[in-house]
Amino acid sequence: MSDLLIVTGASAGIGAATARMAGFNGWSRVVVHYGSDQAGAEETAAMVESMGAQAYLLQADVSKPKAIEKMFGKIAGLKPGRIGLVNNAGITAPTASFEDLTPDRVAQVFSVNVFGAIEVARQTLVLMRNWGKGGAMVNVSSASARLGSPHMYVDYAASKGAIETMTLGLADEVAKEGIRVNGVRPGLIETGIHAKGQAPDRLAKIGHTPPMGRPGTTDEVAEAILWLLSERASYVTRTILDVTGGR
Repeated sequence: MSDLLIVTGASAGIGAATARMAGFNGWSRVVVHYGSDQAGAEETAAMVESMGAQAYLLQADVSKPKAIEKMFGKIAGLKPGRIGLVNNAGITAPTASFEDLTPDRVAQVFSVNVFGAIEVARQTLVLMRNWGKGGAMVNVSSASARLGSPHMYVDYAASKGAIETMTLGLADEVAKEGIRVNGVRPGLIETGIHAKGQAPDRLAKIGHTPPMGRPGTTDEVAEAILWLLSERASYVTRTILDVTGGR
C-alpha cells in the first residue's frame, strides 16, 4: 500500500500524536512537517519508523507561500498514492485582551493559521488531482472558534473560525471527486500550546470544567483525526467534529 499522510506541525502536540499513530491506522508513509522544532520532528519521525511506516522529514515556514510550494515540490517527487492531509500547523500569541490585539500580532497569527493552512490545503488538492488517487483532508480547528476565547486569544479563535468556513466550502467543491474534507475542533487538550501562549497553568485552572471533568489528550484528538481520514468515515464530509469532552 502506498498511501501518504501529510502532517503539518508534526513536531509536537496533536500533530506529533497523529503522525505517531498513523502506522497503526494503515498509513505506510508519513510526511513529518515542522516549522522550527527540528528535534521534536526528528523524535516524531523516529516514532513513525518504529511503528513500521516510512517517515519523510520536511521543514517549511507555513507563513511563507514559497516555502509551502517548495515543500510540496519535494512531496510531488514521491511515488503517487492516496493522500491524507492533517492540516494542523498553528500558533497562538500570548494571552491578551481585545484592546491588545495589534495589527502586527493579528497578521502573524493569521499568516500561519489561515493563509498558511489554506495554501497547504490548496497544494494538497493540486497534488491529489495530479496523482489521481483521491484522498481526504482534516483541518484542525479549535473549540475557541465557537467559544471566542474572550480575554485570551480572540484573534486565534477568529483564525480557527476562518478554517472552519474554508473546510465547509472546500468540502462542497471537491465532494464529487471522491475527496472528503472535514475538521476537528479540540477542546482543552494537554499540549504545549498553553505554555507558548504564556498560560502554562491554564489546564490546572480550568481543565476540570468540561462536562467529562478533565482535559483531553493529544492521542484522543489523533484518534478522531485518523478516523475521519480513514475509509471507516467514507460517508463523512463537510463535518467539524468536536473533541471537547462535552464542552
